Amino acid sequence: MDFAQTTLLVTLTGRDRPGVTARLFTVLAAHELSVIDIEQVVIKGKLVLGALLACDRDPDLTAIHRGIRAVAADLGLEAEITMGSGEPARRRGQLHVTVMGRPLTPAAIAAIAGRIAAGGANIDRMDRLADRPVTCIELDVSGADPDALRAALSRESAEQGVDVAVQRGGLHRRAMRLVVMDVDSTLITGEVIDLLAARAGCAEQIAKITSAAMRGDLDFTASLRERVAMLAGLDATVLDDIKRELRLAPGARTLIRTLRRLGYRCGIVSGGFTQITDRLVAELGLDYAAANTLEITAGKLTGRLTGPVIDRAGKAAALRQFAAEAGIPLSQAVAVGDGANDLDMLAAAGLGIAFNARQVVKDAADASLNVPYLDTVLYLLGVSRDEVEAADQGDSGAPVR
Repeated sequence: MDFAQTTLLVTLTGRDRPGVTARLFTVLAAHELSVIDIEQVVIKGKLVLGALLACDRDPDLTAIHRGIRAVAADLGLEAEITMGSGEPARRRGQLHVTVMGRPLTPAAIAAIAGRIAAGGANIDRMDRLADRPVTCIELDVSGADPDALRAALSRESAEQGVDVAVQRGGLHRRAMRLVVMDVDSTLITGEVIDLLAARAGCAEQIAKITSAAMRGDLDFTASLRERVAMLAGLDATVLDDIKRELRLAPGARTLIRTLRRLGYRCGIVSGGFTQITDRLVAELGLDYAAANTLEITAGKLTGRLTGPVIDRAGKAAALRQFAAEAGIPLSQAVAVGDGANDLDMLAAAGLGIAFNARQVVKDAADASLNVPYLDTVLYLLGVSRDEVEAADQGDSGAPVR
């Protein structure tokens, strides 16, 4: 095709109804035209349909205009027809920019769009992925340096109080096939060891150590052993009580059900304990799990662990193992976590997501989510709320039952 000829941009606007696209392209089919691009958006029943076409030979412009305007008039739509020449602009270096807010204000959109324009980039397309429990808009952006745009939008997102993620465009996202999550304060609310500490009467001491370890101020393995030692003598039956009290993060069930329906493998990796994660695996139908194991003798916690410790390096090793078992490269894996011991895992994955994380984790991750809904991870994979609606029943942070 010789693109250095006439181009024709047709835009129809008005109330949406069935058959608009078919009617328009039936008229266009009567002429020697080639389709270059099509975009359609419907907002609250209002349609905007655009078609960019190339004319291979001298077109009968009068007949084309007459036919398009006749169809538009019959459908009660407005038609705009723009002629051009030369090679159509090609999208290059496309990025996906995902913006989430609760609420998402016009000021935030203006600030994000302004940053994109200031970097010399262009917004080629915008689409809404969700309107609840957060509003999520995805922008396709071309002509931007990914690292520079990510840095600029990160600063803007903090100022505007919204989440913004920048990812490579194309089919890369849809190639993701494995999602691995941290457990405490990610898949579930709270930290299991803090719940155990409350039963052992040392909640304040353990909470301080846990917080410092999650920030990265303490060696995780040493701090874990120190905390577990404080639980010595605790009756093992308290683990059953804690299992009954576990609460999933809002959206957790929706996330996992939807991922499984889409053919993803799902796993968890935890610095917590198998006595808890085994229940989650069974309840949620997870494919993989790795965690530490509390030693129990004569029905009492000994204050020690058995087997290798799942620490920062252990989490990354587990991710690699899960990917190998799934038969996929790490570039097709997604990791989600909140603490410093998740950093190696997030770095190893094709997409590392910080979920309500410490600042050190946000700074290192590919994307950061600061809303309490775990299913917003789906939006970073390009999955819309409409696509997950069927899996969204009965999920509002309910107890694991």
